[in-house]
Amino acid sequence: MANDSLVSLNNAVKQFTDGVEEHSVLSDCHLKIEAGSSTALMGASGSGKSTLMNIIAGFEPLNAGQLYLEGQDTTNWHDKQWSNFRIHKLGVVFQQFNLLTPLNVRQNIAFPLSLEGRGWHDWCDYLVETLGLVSLLDRHVAALSGGQQQRVAIARALASQPKLLLADEPTGNLDEQSGLEVMELLSTITNQGNTAVVLVTHSAECASFMQSRLQLINGQLYEAS
Repeated sequence: MANDSLVSLNNAVKQFTDGVEEHSVLSDCHLKIEAGSSTALMGASGSGKSTLMNIIAGFEPLNAGQLYLEGQDTTNWHDKQWSNFRIHKLGVVFQQFNLLTPLNVRQNIAFPLSLEGRGWHDWCDYLVETLGLVSLLDRHVAALSGGQQQRVAIARALASQPKLLLADEPTGNLDEQSGLEVMELLSTITNQGNTAVVLVTHSAECASFMQSRLQLINGQLYEAS
């Protein structure tokens, strides 16, 4: 049944087969994400946290169950509907960054805006200043350190002020102080732009910045203590 949640995952099942055995990643899993909320997604390595985020973004299909985005059933969505959602509503910080290496920092950050027919604006200036990227805007991303690339990936994901931000270990390549600054930024973004944040993290300290904390155990989500 549809609802008004930004994200609603109902009775979700996801399995993988390695050629010999079948592995269950999600088993009758339920998740609701409201507009403007912030959620930390925790769990052991290999528990399926990144897979869950890929399902929400439409990069991987469910084996069973339903995914609703803004009340719309995505079961029969084709490439056009998914592309429209990703361009206009979704920001993603990938674990491996996925930056466009032929481009410089400014061009990477502006790329999602160009897909919407928009250009650089004041919010971009705020992001690059907050993330310490002002002096790097003309540098090619391939010449940056891992931590710098992480910051560019975060700025790119937030440039269009998406309704939903999926962040997979966004502080993983940052030192402790920089990581805490990024978490404060994500908290601010949630409050200012009404962007819902779903954060995959192993850090209890990072998770504490989120309004709610969930743990993925044996294919199901539980409130983290």
